[in-house]
Amino acid sequence: MSVVAATRRRVATLDRRTVAGAFFAALGALDILGFGLGAHAGDAVFRFSVGGESAHVPDLSLPAGTTAIVLGSLSVALGALYAGWQLGRTARRVVIAAVMALFILALLCWVDAGNSPLNIVGLLQSSLTRSIPLVLGAMSGLLGERAAVINIAIEGQLLIGAFAAAVAASAAGMLWLGLISGSLAGGLIGVLLAVFAIRYLVDQIVLGVVLNVFVLGLTGYLYDRALVPYQTTLNSPGVYGTIRVPGLADIPIIGPIFFDSNVFLYITYAVLLLVQVGVFHTRWGLRVRAVGEHPVAAETVGIRVIYTRYRQLVLGGLIAGIGGAYLTIGSVGAFGKGMSSGQGYIALAAMIFGRWTPFGAVGAALLFGFASALQNILSILGAPIPSDILLMTPYLVVILVVAGLVGRVRMPAADGKPYIKS
Repeated sequence: MSVVAATRRRVATLDRRTVAGAFFAALGALDILGFGLGAHAGDAVFRFSVGGESAHVPDLSLPAGTTAIVLGSLSVALGALYAGWQLGRTARRVVIAAVMALFILALLCWVDAGNSPLNIVGLLQSSLTRSIPLVLGAMSGLLGERAAVINIAIEGQLLIGAFAAAVAASAAGMLWLGLISGSLAGGLIGVLLAVFAIRYLVDQIVLGVVLNVFVLGLTGYLYDRALVPYQTTLNSPGVYGTIRVPGLADIPIIGPIFFDSNVFLYITYAVLLLVQVGVFHTRWGLRVRAVGEHPVAAETVGIRVIYTRYRQLVLGGLIAGIGGAYLTIGSVGAFGKGMSSGQGYIALAAMIFGRWTPFGAVGAALLFGFASALQNILSILGAPIPSDILLMTPYLVVILVVAGLVGRVRMPAADGKPYIKS
């Protein structure tokens, strides 16, 4: 029986490897036939400097059609390598990342051929800032699931955080109060999730969806009844300005992207560091992971399982609420109906793609943020792609990544399973 099972695993691995290699080769063929042979005459110019920088980085000019053909040929070769060789995990990830990067670069060459220079720094800046609510939402989900409670309610936490931040900052005239209120509102949804999931053993996935629908309806109703009639007093909070880190912000390319943004980006850095260190390098994190893997054994050695799960969900809600506050007082400066637009679900997908690790989740969130920023850039440049397809881009990336590239992942062993104290 073990020989048969091993044979089946090898066949499944071979089939998956062949399909993935064929997919990469198909992307390369699209680069060659669509972006290379179909490119307009002229060069694609990429700009790596922004106004006001002390050090100027020269523009990069590439022949659009020829570059896309070369990039596509490389993708075809990588696809053949992926399908024909038994690569290790790291090598597979490098190949996947390389094929995606080559495809994006070929696409940008095709779009920018003969147009004005494309500011790469601006594109990466937008990608990073758009990923802020995704990163914070993913950290929220990670904290809950490491303690074995599934948090589908990230979407609702983002939305209620955005609403509370806009109202509090508008009414009080203080942005920091909006930030705190948004965080507390997200924490309140975390409390509701914890009570019903842990105390009353409600199905965690169904409960999360119900909370999302509840928040969507509640904020929509209050928006119509309160924010629209009193726009100037309840929905005009303003936006945090940028904070430029002296010295670091002057580093070419890297500086403007990572060290010239508003306070939410620096909060995200701090949250990421605290979650990474806390979950994997502290006694607290060891107890949390024990609860997520084997709650009965954890209870046996004196760890309070119920309390740990409550605490994790509330902490996660507070973090997701900050991500929601970014949507209003960190970005657009006003609340709109359903403005989270499914980002909570994307954050959950980022956490899964990142294999329940903080830095893995951040990498996935950055990928989705880049897809969103790229969709906006393509629209501005007038890419001959239907607008509906462009709007679908971030969600298509989610489907492709989770369904096709994540592969087999291992969640915490007790994830989603209710715990009844004996």
